[in-house]
Amino acid sequence: MGEKIKRYRDYNSYLRDIFGERVQKISLDAGFNCPNRDGLISRKGCIYCDSRGSGTGALVHNNISIDQQIETGKELARKRYKAGKFIVYFQSFSNTYAPVSRLENLYSQALSHDDVVGISIGTRPDCVDQAILGLINSLSKKSLLWIEFGLQSAHDVTLKRINRGHNVACFDKSVIMAAEYGLNICAHVILGLPGETREMMLDTARHISRLPISGVKIHQLYIVKGTPLETMFRRGEYSCLERDEYAGLVADFLEILPPHFVIQRLTGDPFRSELVAPLWAKDKTENLRLINQKLEWRNSWQGKKYR
Repeated sequence: MGEKIKRYRDYNSYLRDIFGERVQKISLDAGFNCPNRDGLISRKGCIYCDSRGSGTGALVHNNISIDQQIETGKELARKRYKAGKFIVYFQSFSNTYAPVSRLENLYSQALSHDDVVGISIGTRPDCVDQAILGLINSLSKKSLLWIEFGLQSAHDVTLKRINRGHNVACFDKSVIMAAEYGLNICAHVILGLPGETREMMLDTARHISRLPISGVKIHQLYIVKGTPLETMFRRGEYSCLERDEYAGLVADFLEILPPHFVIQRLTGDPFRSELVAPLWAKDKTENLRLINQKLEWRNSWQGKKYR
């Protein structure tokens, strides 16, 4: 039997090519807030965001220190994945939303751990400036570094509908500013947002393909308890994508993206106890299998329709 064709540039292979072995990401909650929740922009947050800020909630909810989170994450990754090296991922809320001095202390603390070879920083495009990007650039000289900007959609009407608190132009500006420092930039997008058609979602793929971006995370929109989106769902104002529909959309999306983009994620991972819908979001393995099956049936791959 021949070797299985790789139809997109997956993140694990990208890391293995750099480091020569399995590298595992450890998600961190560093106790940050968000300007879309603390009143600077809004107190409502994005309609889908939970009390953990789309992260682990380890520090905010369970008072587990950064050091403890890293050491526990390393231990679990060694047992489960046989990983020997690690990337720390500042995930919860907006991880550049603090004074530069605090950011420097936190990032340096995380990078000081043995076998930590990189750092990923998830944030909003309206939470960076030249000083912050300068700090991040200095860290990129010592380790693999990615900055991850949430876009979600390339349509202002959608960003307003989901109470995102910034527009597409803000995202574009921050991407270009970060690219001037030579940083690896990952865009976060969500498929299935309220009011979006298939063509609107694919327009988001076309939009990010024109920017100096190096990677993307693609999520399905899922509903968790206690969010405005749950209220909309209960009222019958929103319905989720079906699994087969989502898999087809992801395949469409990948075909448009440049071949060099690192595909860091193809499906979201909700907390099972808090998921309202769609229930198929719980089965990541099957979701990935179906996406790959769509590509195989089409004899397609990432970048096939890239222009």
